[in-house]
Amino acid sequence: MTKTQNMKQLTIIKIGGNVIDNSANLHQFLLDFTALPGDKILVHGGGKIATELGESLGVEAKMVEGRRITDIETLRIVTMVYAGLINKNMVAQLQAKGSNAIGLTGADGNIIKAKKRPVKAIDYGFVGDLDENSVSSKTLDSLLKAGLVPVLCAITHDGETQLLNTNADTIASSVAVAMSALYETRLVYCFEKKGVLKDVNDDDSVVREIKADEFEGLKTDGTVQGGMIPKLHNAFEAIKKGVSAVYIGKADELAELAEGTFGTKMLK
Repeated sequence: MTKTQNMKQLTIIKIGGNVIDNSANLHQFLLDFTALPGDKILVHGGGKIATELGESLGVEAKMVEGRRITDIETLRIVTMVYAGLINKNMVAQLQAKGSNAIGLTGADGNIIKAKKRPVKAIDYGFVGDLDENSVSSKTLDSLLKAGLVPVLCAITHDGETQLLNTNADTIASSVAVAMSALYETRLVYCFEKKGVLKDVNDDDSVVREIKADEFEGLKTDGTVQGGMIPKLHNAFEAIKKGVSAVYIGKADELAELAEGTFGTKMLK
């Protein structure tokens, strides 16, 4: 019997703004998430709410290659929205659906400690980067064993009082890698498409499987572009570092996606 056959299964789901921004979609997703068997962790991004709130306060969103520049005013806004409004709304909905959720930032329980991204060609501001020691698998494991469902937002900390905005895809990948030492871990990225598409204009042109050595070619020919590039990079890093399976697909097919019968599967 292999090591993973001796382990309990853990499913880590990451959802993005396209689910969060639509109340009906979010309601259905959280019902489907609650119905998933076994231990699970939910990681969420921020959606349009932070951008809209910032604009109402006169703080313009600045993006570079899909990544948010986080100055101090933006950090205050995303902390309020991600860790407050969105996170607690989702936790309340999960409680109503019978899932004993607990909403967390990386600072809570010192679950995710990041390092402020160094200034190079671009100053991303108060953005946190993660490494192999960032995630406290022990603390997350204790929450799971207590029957809780962790709901992690995209806010981390540096251990020296500074909160940091950290990419939710990266958080999901790093959490999956850390937990793979304790669980047979599946990572599921949910977004608005059915999977990685051969033709971005054809929702049915799903690439069912992608191997790590095919990734560069798909970037070169334009099949994978924009925000999908860092998502797949995180996916292949997770596979390389011990996560048993990574799937990418549409949130409204969550059960099938988590079982690998829908969407795109990443392979070594």
